[in-house]
Amino acid sequence: MARAVRSPAAPQDLNQSQFERVIGNASKIAMVFIGFFALLVALKVGQVFLAPVTLAIVIGLMFGPVADRVERFGVPPALSAGIVVLMLIAVIAGGVTLFAVPLSEWVARAPLIWAKLQQQLATLQGPMEAVTAFQAQISSIFGSNNAMAVTVEDGGQVIGVALLAPAILAQVLIFLASLYFFVATRDHIRISVLSLCVSRRVRWRTAHIFRDVEAKVSRFLLSITFINVCVGCAVSLAMWAIGMPSPILWGAMAAVLNYIPYVGQGVMVLVLLAIGLGTQTGLENILLPVGCYVAINFVEGQIVTPHFIGRTMTLNPFIIFLSITFWLWAWGPVGGLVAVPTLLIATSILSHALPSKPMVPSRPVRRTRNMSAREELLANTAKAIREQAEEAKEPAGKRKEERLQPPEGTAPSGIEPAA
Repeated sequence: MARAVRSPAAPQDLNQSQFERVIGNASKIAMVFIGFFALLVALKVGQVFLAPVTLAIVIGLMFGPVADRVERFGVPPALSAGIVVLMLIAVIAGGVTLFAVPLSEWVARAPLIWAKLQQQLATLQGPMEAVTAFQAQISSIFGSNNAMAVTVEDGGQVIGVALLAPAILAQVLIFLASLYFFVATRDHIRISVLSLCVSRRVRWRTAHIFRDVEAKVSRFLLSITFINVCVGCAVSLAMWAIGMPSPILWGAMAAVLNYIPYVGQGVMVLVLLAIGLGTQTGLENILLPVGCYVAINFVEGQIVTPHFIGRTMTLNPFIIFLSITFWLWAWGPVGGLVAVPTLLIATSILSHALPSKPMVPSRPVRRTRNMSAREELLANTAKAIREQAEEAKEPAGKRKEERLQPPEGTAPSGIEPAA
């Protein structure tokens, strides 16, 4: 009888424990969602401050090795940081000079180009009338006869620029000040963070994060800058060879937009297509500048960039696209510039904070004639999972001793606090 009384209570306790587990997991997911939403709001609201500071940190990581080389000659960090800031200002001034002179000429020619574009787009009048007729039919079906009114306020653009000027100036000053102080105190920041680590293993991991972040971001940005300068020179030569006016302007624009993957290339194609429609006659002359740029960009993306940057720093294109989309939404053009560097920083932090073993077996499976690349990848992954499962069956004491050992690699950069 006792067993008969206890048997119905077991499933009830089990269901209660499952319900509590579901509620606990749901609360954790809700907390993560709320935290992520709060982060989005903070990034959007704090754009005026956070965007220039983040850009300054990224540029500071890029120029960190330059400051280190200057300091080897006995220059104090405060002076080397000033030299870095002056170098950046000189580069920006040179870029503005490249843009300003030819861009002013194109602004003066804007009415003529617009008239030429209207002539080129006149061929689309028929399809546009069909769309207008379709819109009228839809409006009659839903009983809406009200036309949409558009009002243009005189002086709106001038007022908007006047209001934006102080905010832009403030962001530039915040960027330059943040860059100077970050480069001047980067070693003190590293030592201060390492001193907060409570154990030797955490200090090792944190030091490796600092080392990898600076190395990856600096190598990536310096390599991309060199590649973009080469792309700009190639585009300028190509535009000059085909008779495109102001070839230096298009080369400089291609070099700057190439910092933003995918989006920058798309914008450059649209700009060249619009300029071709407004200045050239004949389909082949209109598409020739776009074809030259696409060919140069294809060589850069498929041959030059993998050779200089290496396959180890190649990120998933889908993740890059998501990062660019998110940061463009959050911070606009500045977000597009910091999208890939912040992704490199995040991957470096996650790789050391949450280390994982690669899915590569000790002896990879040999690919046969009838085996595809996907089947080879799945076979090697399955073999690696089996090997890791066999390693997990080892005694717990041996695994604990291995976890207590410092991470493999060279000694961390930075100074560990005395015990």
